[in-house]
Amino acid sequence: MERRLAFLRLIICYTLCVCLCAVSVYSIITTKKPPFTDILKDGGFWGVNGGFEEKNGGFWDNNLVFQDTNTQITTSEGANSDTTVSQNSVSQSVTSSLPTSAGAVKGNVIEKYISPYTAKLSYNGVYMKNNTSLSINIKNLLASKLSFKIQKNSEPQVLIVHTHTTETFLPTDAKTYGVNHSSRTTDNSKNMAAIGAIIAEKLNKAGIKTLHDKTQHDYPQYNGSYSRSAKTVNSYLSKYKSIKIVLDLHRDSVTVSGNDKAKLVTKINGKKAAQVMLVMGSQSGSVKNHPNWQENLKLALKLQQTMESKYPTLARPLTLSSSRYNQSLSKGALLMEFGTDMNSLDEAKYSAELVADSLISLLNTIK
Repeated sequence: MERRLAFLRLIICYTLCVCLCAVSVYSIITTKKPPFTDILKDGGFWGVNGGFEEKNGGFWDNNLVFQDTNTQITTSEGANSDTTVSQNSVSQSVTSSLPTSAGAVKGNVIEKYISPYTAKLSYNGVYMKNNTSLSINIKNLLASKLSFKIQKNSEPQVLIVHTHTTETFLPTDAKTYGVNHSSRTTDNSKNMAAIGAIIAEKLNKAGIKTLHDKTQHDYPQYNGSYSRSAKTVNSYLSKYKSIKIVLDLHRDSVTVSGNDKAKLVTKINGKKAAQVMLVMGSQSGSVKNHPNWQENLKLALKLQQTMESKYPTLARPLTLSSSRYNQSLSKGALLMEFGTDMNSLDEAKYSAELVADSLISLLNTIK
């Protein structure tokens, strides 16, 4: 009798185990997991759970905090360096599977202005945020000559590229943004390629031969964007030895709280312009193989000073980080952020005109 009871208990335990295993397997099979990149309408795409991860070439600086009228806003750098770290969730999240109306609001657009004049490090119209342990002497760097000269001839002097080409803006000056808003699009008339086109056109008209590459290095796959853009830059530098300056144009993203996000604006000649920010790398911390970073920084400081002189408040404080951002490829490499994904396209385009004017003024002095 005891043997029968023991055998019966064994059969019951075995049956329960089989049932539990079956339930677990069924749960795994029926659970839908989104891919890393979801293609959306109008050529845009979202990162899973709101973030994009750059492997083989980048990290997102999630710790930049600026003060504006006692309101703390955290900006997620729209640029990556050389170390693999994932971006935080301020970028657009995956579209909810729940049905929503076309006009459903996701969050508010908060208009912000980041004053460059609160920067702890400044000198003669240059305002800087130093996120490294390096000691920076702005005065000496500004006084130092650049290692190149700009020539006005038929040979290319400037190359414009976009590591994150598909970064885009709001179509209009809005107070809210909807659940269907995508911060990225493959439409080059609405993304960073449109910003680069304005700068390239103005430089060329000024006699500074400029090439503009519109390759979408972040589409259809975001991972490896910096590795792909590095290949593009190297191919141009190999073909055109005359190129002195490489501009990598990006767009930032700033969260205020919850789903509310910020647009960064200032008024230039009575017209709204998206604030811009130079983001420069350095050989510091764990970053190696970036020996010419100070050559890049000298150019960036001179441009920062020129923008402040021509269009005060257009530029946020220049940010120096322990990163490379592909800037090790050239002694005249610059990375610039144009507004945020909450700025209107027109505001970003106006800033592109102002930045181009500033570049022309500066480059005309480098002879």
